[in-house]
Amino acid sequence: MVVLQAESEIASINMVYGGAGCGKKVMTSSSSPGVSLMQEGITYLAGAELPCVVVNVVRGGPGLGTIQPAQSDYFQAVKGGGHGDYKLIVLAPSSVQEMADFVELAFDLAFKYRNPAMILSDGMIGQMMEKVEMKPFTPRWTDEEITKMHPWATTGKPASRERNIITSVELDANAFERFNHKLQAKYKQIEENEVRSEMFECEDADYLLVAYGSSARICQKAVQILRAKGIKVGLLRPITLFPFPTKEIQALLGHVKGILSVELSAGQMVEDVRLAVEGKVKVEHFGRLGGVVHSPEEVVEAMESKIIGG
Repeated sequence: MVVLQAESEIASINMVYGGAGCGKKVMTSSSSPGVSLMQEGITYLAGAELPCVVVNVVRGGPGLGTIQPAQSDYFQAVKGGGHGDYKLIVLAPSSVQEMADFVELAFDLAFKYRNPAMILSDGMIGQMMEKVEMKPFTPRWTDEEITKMHPWATTGKPASRERNIITSVELDANAFERFNHKLQAKYKQIEENEVRSEMFECEDADYLLVAYGSSARICQKAVQILRAKGIKVGLLRPITLFPFPTKEIQALLGHVKGILSVELSAGQMVEDVRLAVEGKVKVEHFGRLGGVVHSPEEVVEAMESKIIGG
């Protein structure tokens, strides 16, 4: 493994572009404002269909903000923080073990679909200490195998093929429209094949919490408190934020009467929950802002006031 300290986030993401263009597994990481600086490079990577991994350990904003945890970069990650119609594959870990495991998963998905992938963590998980089982690393492919598997990579020009030119520019509008349709078809394929989520006490739930990352850990305790009160509440944790577990939420609507989206933000993922529900049940949001982390008891109070008694 080669580790380079870039002089800036802009330099870092462009180094990623170069390494990814060679068919290498390349990643970089930062937190909120630093990832904002990477947005132009990320959309270039998406436009060039280059696989890579970007880790965002989200902190409170806007602006320079704080170093405390937040989940207020959801829109930026899931809706495309840069220009153009593009999508990232977005994974949301809720433990230190998943922070480690999702690196390999993110690379696998990135190379499978030739698309940038993001691990969207937060300042709580990023600074947490937990036991982690590190799997022994064995290279999956040799450089020669990578060249055969990824003929798009710029690995030098043998006499057996034409030049590889990796770019995101296309001045012919009709050709670029066809390319954009190709991208949208790829994103549709990702939505059909790569949704990941986890359910906790959802089988008989009358009410549902939807939360990811550190908020999901807190909500799991809130479910236990509510169930001890005789209130049947479940938790659905999106693991992939794109693709979003829309069908998994819809499958619970037959017995769920209301949903609370719990986030460390002013309310971002709640919009995707409402889109999934299509107005069939009540959906509300509860969140803390600016680096303040909610407690399980606050989530319980929000569920009782906003959904059950609201």
